[in-house]
Amino acid sequence: MKTSAIILARGGSKGIPNKNILNFCGKPLVTWTIDQCKSAKKIDDIWVSSDSEKILEIARESGVKTILRPAELSGDFSTSESGWLHALDYIDKQQDSTHLVIAPQVTSPLREHGDLDRAINKFYEDGCDSMFSCCVVEDLLFWKKNAIGNLESVNYDYNNRQRRQDIQKQFIENGSFYLFRPEILRKYNNRFGGIIGCVGMEFWKMFEIDRSEDIRMCSALMTEYLL
Repeated sequence: MKTSAIILARGGSKGIPNKNILNFCGKPLVTWTIDQCKSAKKIDDIWVSSDSEKILEIARESGVKTILRPAELSGDFSTSESGWLHALDYIDKQQDSTHLVIAPQVTSPLREHGDLDRAINKFYEDGCDSMFSCCVVEDLLFWKKNAIGNLESVNYDYNNRQRRQDIQKQFIENGSFYLFRPEILRKYNNRFGGIIGCVGMEFWKMFEIDRSEDIRMCSALMTEYLL
């Protein structure tokens, strides 16, 4: 049962120019995800898909396989699903078919290789078809403004406020990584389908780099917890 890691890392970024290759705690951001996948015992091969020759060069120097992604699948409105489908088609032409894809996000460097191995084990133990990484919370209370601008509670009744220990657990999709069977992605054009599972991570691992101010915060967390 072959498990392939597919890392999508396009060259363009509006929020932070060249985000995927910025220097983060001493090495290019994309390299953190590559190294975590290389250290995972349950991942058989690693592919980096990008429209950027610079990113592909960094990937090759790291000893992983590369896929040149077409520009039409690398724009601001391109979906991750389209990138994964393109990568799977390419991989299937190069080697035996992949049974499971694990897709870590480059902008979420706050993870450990053990998170990936644990997720793969849980995926098979729970008989899943797709899975997302998450953070588990017990007292995250959401509010929103209604049509006339008044605040109203979303996921609890403020008139019947429960004790913290009585609140049902909630699962936040933290975006660190996804797992799915290739046939699920091809059938639904979606990372989710069939039996959907989740695997928990520590709460501090949910933060990602999307804006310039995120770099300092994630660097502090990386230094405190992982380095």
